[in-house]
Amino acid sequence: MLLERIYDEDLAQASYLIGCQAKGEAVVVDGRRDIAVYQELAAKNGMKIVAVTETHIHADYLSGTRELAAATGAKIYVSGEGGPDWQYGFEGERLFDGDTITLGNITIKALHTPGHTPEHLAFLVTDGAFSDQAGYLLSGDFVFSGDLGRPDLLDEAAGGVDTRFVGAKQLFASLRDKFLALPDYVQVHPAHGAGSACGKALGAIPSSTVGYERLYAWWGPYLAADDEQGFIDELLDGQPDAHAYFGRMKRENREGPAVMGERAPLQELDREAVAKDLAADTVTFIDTRSNDAVHEGTVTGALNVPAGKSVASFGAWVVNPETDPNPLVLLAPDQEAAQEMWDHLVRVGIDKVAGYVTGIEGLPVSVPKLIAPEELEGFDAAMVLDVRNKTEHKAGHIPGSYQLSGGRVMWHLDELPAQGTIVSYCQSGVRNSVAASALRRAGYDVVELDGSYAAWNAQQQQAPATVSAR
Repeated sequence: MLLERIYDEDLAQASYLIGCQAKGEAVVVDGRRDIAVYQELAAKNGMKIVAVTETHIHADYLSGTRELAAATGAKIYVSGEGGPDWQYGFEGERLFDGDTITLGNITIKALHTPGHTPEHLAFLVTDGAFSDQAGYLLSGDFVFSGDLGRPDLLDEAAGGVDTRFVGAKQLFASLRDKFLALPDYVQVHPAHGAGSACGKALGAIPSSTVGYERLYAWWGPYLAADDEQGFIDELLDGQPDAHAYFGRMKRENREGPAVMGERAPLQELDREAVAKDLAADTVTFIDTRSNDAVHEGTVTGALNVPAGKSVASFGAWVVNPETDPNPLVLLAPDQEAAQEMWDHLVRVGIDKVAGYVTGIEGLPVSVPKLIAPEELEGFDAAMVLDVRNKTEHKAGHIPGSYQLSGGRVMWHLDELPAQGTIVSYCQSGVRNSVAASALRRAGYDVVELDGSYAAWNAQQQQAPATVSAR
């Protein structure tokens, strides 16, 4: 048996390819939409992808299940659990608790493990050529290394009302009745790692075992004591902000993501033509440089989505393809870099990219406004906006600041002042530059706090203490 983990650092997301080497067949679990990685891996191992499946209706990225099936002819399997409100809207064989997918000597058994979502499945894998006992669990967003999938996302991102309490109860039952019923030696391969917003304290270790989690995960003592209420209280406390784009992902994944097919390579665009399109507001410019470079001058109206490991995450913060029909123009050093950025963007359903340019010369340029930390106290701001997570804000913030995380701010503009200047900050300035660029494009007067909270806090520490005279 071949078991390969394909990890996307941008979204802290893991997908898996399981293959029968004797039969030359493979299944992909929780695949993403830029599918070349799976096709290349299968070809490298002399395998054909014959099945695609997923653990649940994802919220943090757009599923590649339909994309892979269209490209390879593979059969689609999706959960049929969760009740009428959580049924997929596209064709595919429905899997219920105990159903199996077979590849040669390999058996993949579906376990209904609700809690993170009502329809969630985990997949118990048996390598029949080696043993008749299951040895591996693809746990999806059910059990992570050291943590569990959060049960509040349906409230936070899918319009649910207090579903977190039912979800927390279901997680407790799924752990008790399904996970802890497995032998301790079963390897656990989760769908996310550290950095994902699908839990609050995910470990960076790529896999674990049932026994290790039973003994050392934070939830272990609650299950051992059958303390459901204590478990629920700790599970729900301190969950991070959910990105607002999660709601769009849920809807599109449930209905069935659009199949892109083979994408033509991106072309370099004529800058004079781009300038005309910018003037007509028929394209959206994406400045992919660092916030420091952007602060020296950027294309007027550009969105700052820095190149690197967070293109998909930051892109989905500031580009909503449901409300902005403009194709994107990427700033990239070359075609290969532009193509890689596009691969990241399609993972969150941002498909329309017109092409790229290699510089901003000849385009309309402006310089974002900054304010130094020592100038803040006397500045007439309509709002000081903290775009960090609520947990960061709680740990320490600028007095009087209003918290609205960068991943939510563009969906909550009604919470911002319609007039006056907003001073915004994050921890170091990266997230702030992303959010501030989107607010400027939306027409707000935004001044970024230079160096953000880290610089402000350092300035506070250096300020001379006031000594009272006697």
